[in-house]
Amino acid sequence: MRSEIDVLVLGGAGVDTIVHVPELPVPLADSHMIRPGIVTRAGQSGDFVALAASALGLRTHHVDMLGDDPEGDLVRALHRDHGIALTAVPQPLGTKRAVNLVGPDGRRLSLYDATRSAETDRLPEATLRELAAASLHAHVVITQPCAHALPVLREAGITISTDLHDWDGSDPYHETFARQADLVFLSRTALADPERTMRRITERGRARTVVATAGADGAYLLTDGELTHVPAATPPAPVVDSNGAGDAFAAAFLHAWLRGAPPRGCALHGTVAGAYACTVPSTRTESIGWEELRAGVAELERERFSDGQGRPPL
Repeated sequence: MRSEIDVLVLGGAGVDTIVHVPELPVPLADSHMIRPGIVTRAGQSGDFVALAASALGLRTHHVDMLGDDPEGDLVRALHRDHGIALTAVPQPLGTKRAVNLVGPDGRRLSLYDATRSAETDRLPEATLRELAAASLHAHVVITQPCAHALPVLREAGITISTDLHDWDGSDPYHETFARQADLVFLSRTALADPERTMRRITERGRARTVVATAGADGAYLLTDGELTHVPAATPPAPVVDSNGAGDAFAAAFLHAWLRGAPPRGCALHGTVAGAYACTVPSTRTESIGWEELRAGVAELERERFSDGQGRPPL
């Protein structure tokens, strides 16, 4: 069957309320005056991956559980306005939502509403089988009920990626995703020994490529047992918010990966897209386009890979 979907994104649809704070941690006080204001907009991890992948020209389809509520309407409108196919499975508990506290330096603290999901949540198996049969690749967000969808995706024979975000390397919730994916992304932030965690992922699961993003330090790529450093790209404008940078990295990596680029080249695409995302305020949802991404990768290759610079310590 000819594929109709390049990237099937599972999970991670929701709404964020953005609150700019004077600093993180927030100073203890009875009140704070918030500028430039408090904004609620659609867009969580799965939404941002779908947006970024679609902006790069990948045929993208997003599936998740949504409530019949104002937050669900915002998510539906976001996909409709950007021309991204969305399969919305009814969620009686309501659409996922979170509050993001954003500091002046762009760092954030996310507070997720845990009442909007349940252990019994499931994406319909028939729907998953139909979508997977039409897809080249699936990117699985680590939200309920995506862990239960992994066996169906494996049976369909498509490749799978996942993002473990700020996993500490030991929380068992993430293990299922880490072991079932062919390509694993994660942040270095909470890892005591990043290299050891990356190697354990390849030893215990299916992945042959693991990428640990490191913010301004770029990223670390483990593929076929070899660990290499990929330099960070220079943001094209001032950094205002790190929200969505990891999702942009993953989407750009996948764009190159699905077209047969070597892993290091894929990671270069990711660093350029991630740097761009840091220049977009969290109240907006713009993503880098293909022409700008290609130009950024070419510039990064000229600046960094010709000077023979050494690898910073992991």
